[in-house]
Amino acid sequence: MEKSSKTISETAALEALLFVAGDPISKERIAELMDTGIVEVSNLLRQLDKELKDRGIVLRETAAGWQLSTRPEYFDIVDKLSSTVNQKLSAAMMETLSIIAFMQPVTRVEIEEIRGVNIDKAIAKLTELDLIEEVGRKPVMGRPILYGTTESFLQAFGIKSLKELPKISN
Repeated sequence: MEKSSKTISETAALEALLFVAGDPISKERIAELMDTGIVEVSNLLRQLDKELKDRGIVLRETAAGWQLSTRPEYFDIVDKLSSTVNQKLSAAMMETLSIIAFMQPVTRVEIEEIRGVNIDKAIAKLTELDLIEEVGRKPVMGRPILYGTTESFLQAFGIKSLKELPKISN
């Protein structure tokens, strides 16, 4: 019986930790914070996932780790609570983001060649939203900036890695 109450309190501690963090936390960091092992953390994550089955939040694994998230079917209700400006991506920003996601690392000029229009505003907004970032410089004359997606991009689109993006045909 003692093990059961210990598991319950450790699961509750894990839930509190994930709730307060907001951003994803790796299993290793959870183990460190809870002063336990990776195997125990894995067991606690499974237990917490079971406990949240009929709740308004879900446990999600992202590229950066584990986090609590609103259950998708309740997003509209929660969204009403928000008084912030809705930051949906315009078609131009979405096209630019798609090119970066599938071709990264890629330069502004390479993106503009594909889109056929200036993308300065889209790059600025996507960077501001932390969906893309500078990932280096291309080793050619002028050393243009190379862009790639961020961890926030993966979180926003609910994927663990870029490998989960659909394959594109030439």
